[in-house]
This record gives sequence, structure tokens and C-alpha cells, in this order.
Amino acid sequence: MATADLDGRICLITGATSGIGEATATGLARLGAHVILVARDKLRGQASREKVRVQSGNRRVDLLMADLQSPGEIEALALQVLDRYPALHVLVNNAGVVNLRREVTPGGLERTFAVNHLAHFQLTNLLLARLHASAPARIVNVSSHGHKFGSIDLEDLQTERKKYAWLRVYGASKLANILFTYELARRLEGSGVTANCLHPGAVATSLGKNNGRLGHIVLPLLKPFFLSPEQGARTSIYLASSPEVANTSSRYYVKCRAVPSSAASHDEALARALWKASKRLVPISI
Repeated sequence: MATADLDGRICLITGATSGIGEATATGLARLGAHVILVARDKLRGQASREKVRVQSGNRRVDLLMADLQSPGEIEALALQVLDRYPALHVLVNNAGVVNLRREVTPGGLERTFAVNHLAHFQLTNLLLARLHASAPARIVNVSSHGHKFGSIDLEDLQTERKKYAWLRVYGASKLANILFTYELARRLEGSGVTANCLHPGAVATSLGKNNGRLGHIVLPLLKPFFLSPEQGARTSIYLASSPEVANTSSRYYVKCRAVPSSAASHDEALARALWKASKRLVPISI
């Protein structure tokens, strides 16, 4: 598997204070990239920044703050990136949540859909012009095989009508990731910016620990069956750096190989409709 020297390349990773995100940041920093970590907790973010610097031997690791459940904070994050960095070569949309119960953001959005899909949609669109100008550039969206358990109901994106079932809601958000990736790739064709998505595997991360006592009990019991964050990050690092996929777009990867995603993820009419619906929910111009 070929990897590239990323010296001079600027890479932004969301959800970078633990698990796959932190491991992805470390891997890209080891390849010489100037890495930008996005975190919502300042102390955890500072600790991760130092950890990535030490483990990679690369001091070009920055930290920006944003709570990705807030469209306003995402907009502020994008403005900081545009102000501070003359180029952006890789965007890894890695942040994600699992909620066993329905939760609503301060802005009134269902939290799983907001963080897992809308945040990716908004941030990518706000940074798209900079990625265009920095081409060749890459967008990497972390999805999941869980997308096969979900479906998109355009009339109930916030799960207000149906009974909340966490696996179905999580699966829908991961299906949205793939629909977004494929539609984005179609719109980016010929631009020098690629868009791909991936399933990282079942990884031992902190995902789901926000669910109180149940999450803290169940996750440690399952941990021996999970991949390590470093193993889970391999496909993200591959898509962000490998010359083998420099010109590849609109693909779904598992273990660094392109594999078929679900039939629903290839519904172009649904992808366009989801794009329009997402555009109504979050601002994508600054």
C-alpha cells in the first residue's frame, strides 16, 4: 500500500480528540502533513494536540475549537480556517455520535443527524472554495456499515414522527454520509477535488459513552472484540494520502479497498433531495 510524503499539505480532521480521529491525525502528521485538529473540549483538545505532536515527531499540529452540533460554531470554525490557512488539501469529516435516546441540539435539531450528517455537509460546503483553490485536494467522510440499517425519510429527518430507534437513526445518518459523498463527487467532477467515504470497522473508541451508565457498562465488555483506533484509522489515512487513490472519487472503502455500498446509497434522486433538505437546515455560505 503506497503512501505519500505530505510535507506542505494541510489536513483538517474533525472529532480529533480520541479514537479514530486522533489516530488519523497522528498518521497524517507522521507523513509530514500540517494537521489541524477540531475539538469541542479545550483541555482534551490540547492534550490530543500534544499527544499527536509527540507520537508523530511533527510540531505542525494546530487546534481549533467548535461544537459540531452548532451551525453557528461550524461557521465560525470555517471562518478561522479561511483566515489562518492559505490552502486546505485534505478534509476528514470524522466526528460522530451515537445516542440511545432522542436528544435535541440547542438549535432544535435531532442530535445524531445534526452531528453525523449536517455538520459534515455544512463544514464541507463552507470550505469547498478553499479546497478547489488548493487542488489536488481530498474529502474523506467516515461512514459505517451501519448505513445498511437506515433509511432516509425526507418528511421526518429529525425523527419527530417515528418512534426513536437508535440503530435506525444512526444508520440513517451514516447512509446520509454516503449519499452526500456520492452527490458531492458528482458536483466536483473535473475539479481536482475528490470525495470518498469509508467504514472504519468496529473500533474501540469513546463513541457512545455519552449515553450514561449503560454506555459505560456495555462498551468495555465489547472492547476485546473491537479493532484498535490505529487499525480503524488506516482507511482514513489511506484515502487522505495514498497516490493509489489520487484520482479516485465517489467510492466506499473498507480495509483500504473499494467495496459496494447499499443500493439505497446509490439513489441519485434521493441524494439530490437530501442535499436540498440539508441546505435548508444549515447555512452553507459565508
